Amino acid sequence: MHLRKQIDKLLEVLLVGLMGIMVLNVLWQVLSRALNASTSFTDELARFLLIWVGILGAAYVSGKHMHLAIDLLPQKLSGTKARNLNLLIYALVFIFAALAMLVGGIRLVYITLMLGQSSPAMGLPLGVVYSVVPLSGLLIMYYSFMDMVAEVRGEG
Repeated sequence: MHLRKQIDKLLEVLLVGLMGIMVLNVLWQVLSRALNASTSFTDELARFLLIWVGILGAAYVSGKHMHLAIDLLPQKLSGTKARNLNLLIYALVFIFAALAMLVGGIRLVYITLMLGQSSPAMGLPLGVVYSVVPLSGLLIMYYSFMDMVAEVRGEG
């Protein structure tokens, strides 16, 4: 199986699993509040799961070309101009993911781990929570690179 399809499948399974855990967690939170037996970690866990689902989901939809885009200009272009514009867009996405998500995300994770920051209710190191940012950056970089390769080969 092609690596991209394997990554897509892994992300699909992971995102569905995280969403399932989040639904169960929020359901437990609602039930426990209704029974006046509120648990302190459920709100925090829901927040962290939402972060992971949102950022990993962004990487997934980027790879599937399902992200929100304004495509007025690409629709009007064809041939070499359309190909060059697509290459520019893929390159800009790659650069953003590399600088903001990968480099910035690694710095964020490093700083929060070095400072020993942890979540109040669960005691989870915040660097673990934030590690989704560089991970998603790597995924977006991979997808952008593969899209550039496909565009150059005329498969885009």
